[in-house]
Formats: sequence, structure tokens, C-alpha cells
Amino acid sequence: MATDKFSTYSLLLDRTAKRVKQYAQYCFNSGNFGVTVDQWTVLKTLGQFSDLSQKELAELCEKDQPTLTRIVDILVSKGLVERVVHPSDRRSFILHLTTSGKNKLQELNEKVVGIRMQAWKNLNEEDFENLKRILNTIYDNLELKSEG
Repeated sequence: MATDKFSTYSLLLDRTAKRVKQYAQYCFNSGNFGVTVDQWTVLKTLGQFSDLSQKELAELCEKDQPTLTRIVDILVSKGLVERVVHPSDRRSFILHLTTSGKNKLQELNEKVVGIRMQAWKNLNEEDFENLKRILNTIYDNLELKSEG
């Protein structure tokens, strides 16, 4: 396959990923969800995995530490997430959803599913399986190896 085709595919992949996030953020804003897409990702992850350290949460959300800290600060100020001192390491915190955070998650979950389904409109199960296989292959091809 020609190198310029790979460039075209990369641009298409980047363009599509950006559009998906822009569309979701537009829907979050116009629907007055009270959180951003990035904040939703953190809420959803905490809802799935419960009590996590900020480091664990950053890894699961694929965010760097400073970015995650800013998102968590906002969610704490909104009363959706709570920081609790780690029981065995007073220098770190465990994060979990508050009752309001759990309610927000439940309130928005169906709406977010609807937003995501818009992207799959006019595609069938075979299309989805092929795309999933291809994207997982690309992801695995680009695995970052730790030095050492």
C-alpha cells in the first residue's frame, strides 16, 4: 500500500475522532448536561471501577496527571466526586462518586448512549466488528513500551 494512502487514513482517523468528540460536546452543551465530555469520562470510569487513586484513574481515562487533576477539582467543586485520604498512604487520595455523582451518571447515561448511537446510524453489525478489529489492531501496533 502506498505511503500517501496511510497518510490519508491517518487524517481520516484523526478527523473522525475529532468530529465524534465535537459532536458529543455540542450535545452536552445544548442539552445542559452540567458536565463536559471529559468530565463525563471521569464520572463513567469512577462508576465502573469505584474507588481509584488519581494515578489509576488517569491511566484508565488516558489523561495526564495535571489534566486529570483539573477535571477532578471541577467535579469535586460540583459535588460529584469526593477525595478521601488513602488509608495506607496519606500523601495520596482515593476518588469515588458522591451520591450526586451517582445520580448524575444515572441521569445522563441513556442520553450519552443516544449521542453515541448517532455515529453508528446507517452502519450494521458487520461494519462495527470490522471497524473494531481495525482500530484495535492500530491501537496495539502503537503500544508504548516503557524504557528500562
